[in-house]
Amino acid sequence: MMRRAAAAVLLLALGAIFATVALDFRERTALPPLAEAYVEMVPRELGAPNVITGILLSYRAFDTIGEVAVLFMVAAGIGLLLGPGRKPEDPALDESEPEPSTEIVRNGADIMVPLIALFAVYIVLHGHLGPGGGFQGGAVVASCVLLMLLARPDYRVRLAQLSVAESLAGVFIVLAGMAGLVFAGGFLDSRVLPLGEFGTLFSAGAIPVLSVLLGTKVGCELSVIIERFRA
Repeated sequence: MMRRAAAAVLLLALGAIFATVALDFRERTALPPLAEAYVEMVPRELGAPNVITGILLSYRAFDTIGEVAVLFMVAAGIGLLLGPGRKPEDPALDESEPEPSTEIVRNGADIMVPLIALFAVYIVLHGHLGPGGGFQGGAVVASCVLLMLLARPDYRVRLAQLSVAESLAGVFIVLAGMAGLVFAGGFLDSRVLPLGEFGTLFSAGAIPVLSVLLGTKVGCELSVIIERFRA
């Protein structure tokens, strides 16, 4: 009885808090000064129509590297916990054969995986022009791996190749950052490459290149995490 009363009091308190927030909400009719400054600066200084991507891969790119490093540590930690000594390339690992998926799932994967992969490439390459970017494209790439594992339980992710690709992407990101220190205004300054014509695919300096590297790194790391959770 006491638990029900306490739960009811807690729900009423939470309801009062959310009601206060909802009643006091007022939609902004103008951007805050900081946001307005970025909206003006990114297209002018970086040549990127997508302000968010310009901020993430130039002004606060060092913070973005930190986020990717956290994702790498998550993948490494999951590998230590769930996959010690495991060799995913060996088809004779499991004592019992995995239950096959249905024909609908297999045929659907055969159709959807190439389309999803193509969409991921589009998201990565056009991240400086519209919604998208390396993080989003990498997550979409990992969804292809997840769909393949659902459609074909005996499918083995090549962890060695993914590790090499992920490491190389990280090295090239750091090298691009050092190039910004030497040839531009700071670490990971995207203006190490020409800005090009505003709104075209080959524009916004090094932002598209960084987006591809970031998408490769994130896609590989998420794919490793998905593979580790298979067991």
